[in-house]
Amino acid sequence: MTTREIIEAYYAAFNAGDAEGMLALVSDDVEHHVNQGDIRRGRTKFAEFCSHMGVSYREELKDIVIFVSDDGSRAAAEFTVHGQYLKTDPGLPEARGQRYVLPGGTFFALKDGRITRVTTHYNLQDWIEQVSA
Repeated sequence: MTTREIIEAYYAAFNAGDAEGMLALVSDDVEHHVNQGDIRRGRTKFAEFCSHMGVSYREELKDIVIFVSDDGSRAAAEFTVHGQYLKTDPGLPEARGQRYVLPGGTFFALKDGRITRVTTHYNLQDWIEQVSA
């Protein structure tokens, strides 16, 4: 698969709620840099994050635009998150099924046909304001 195809498959799996599909595309030593959080290192930590997200949030990414470096070692995507907050995350507002829409983006590094780094960014304060309204 090309870098573009890998990123397209990653987002197709994300939108389908298919954590196993996402995990199949990342390296064993993947680094997951999340907005306002710690770096999760390794496929096991990434799987734990995906599992948690599947319980606490229901999200669909729309208007995805993918950018790929000439050598295919890096990619980025910009998108709009359409979500619903299902289960309260510690330290965040109480979940009551609130819906939210916000812009986001992710940077990727790839090596040997696998994603080795996922760095996601969105405006946490915007999200907090939306779910607190």
